[in-house]
Amino acid sequence: MEDDIRELYQEVILDHGKNPRNFRHPEDATSEANGNNPLCGDKLTVFVKVGACQNIEDAAFEGRGCAISVASASMMTDIVIGKKISEVDALFGIFHKMCKGEEVGETPEKFEDDIEKLMVLSGVKQFPMRVKCATLAWHTINAAVHGEHTVSSDNQ
Repeated sequence: MEDDIRELYQEVILDHGKNPRNFRHPEDATSEANGNNPLCGDKLTVFVKVGACQNIEDAAFEGRGCAISVASASMMTDIVIGKKISEVDALFGIFHKMCKGEEVGETPEKFEDDIEKLMVLSGVKQFPMRVKCATLAWHTINAAVHGEHTVSSDNQ
């Protein structure tokens, strides 16, 4: 059964890597940040439109990177649209711990579906060098919504 799950996970990563969702530059973005992973060569820009109530009305990205990096950015943009910045911060914290193989603790019920989707990327914990690939988009959106303009995996 574990091989079936691993194969499904690989299919999801390949699908998002080859056909990324929200791969575009929205003209009405209110903030953006550039992310760079010099070790792997991943470079991306995350664009965010934040509404008056601090909710993410739109999220998109452009750039290039390995399949894990692109898949993570694609999945992230799908997940964060409609959420408040504080919720994105909380999800980022949970996801980062998952990727590093740390104890996540009790997941809020409202995030269960999102975390289930992101589990596909948590396998990077077995490959520490790939953690930065999986978390780059999340570090970058975090920078964008908190007024920073660049982030590098060297500082993660």
